[in-house]
Amino acid sequence: MSEISQAPRLTLPASNGDTVTLPGTGSKGAVVFFYPKDNTSGCTKEAQGFTAAKEDFAALGIEIYGISKDSLKSHDNFITKQGLSVTLLSDEDGAACAAFDVWREKSMYGKKFFGIERSTFLIAADGRILREWRKVKVPGHVEAVLDAARTLL
Repeated sequence: MSEISQAPRLTLPASNGDTVTLPGTGSKGAVVFFYPKDNTSGCTKEAQGFTAAKEDFAALGIEIYGISKDSLKSHDNFITKQGLSVTLLSDEDGAACAAFDVWREKSMYGKKFFGIERSTFLIAADGRILREWRKVKVPGHVEAVLDAARTLL
């Protein structure tokens, strides 16, 4: 499933103590970004970028959710340590990763392993996936998602 057209409906525990049912409750939609690991450099830069742009997305009626397989305790530490304000969702059992097809075989230093492929989805309030980004490179990514949101919503 390289291009999914409808976001899977999933309920996950959130860093703010709530549970969130995707695609979310934003008046216009949601941005869902999957990232490999809390407190790693690329993931930190991406989460900080979405935090910095949170008000711009909110002005468009869009909520932002970050998802990894880390625990809520790890998310809480990540939020505190990095000063994040985006909602992080815990997918410890991997159901969301599987549903969005982001759990992939990866390779680093010649070793193969499975992990989250950094991916972002722009989802309309009715659950349609308006745009997806796979194998995300962090520099300039948040701006590209915001531009797409302004254009598509």
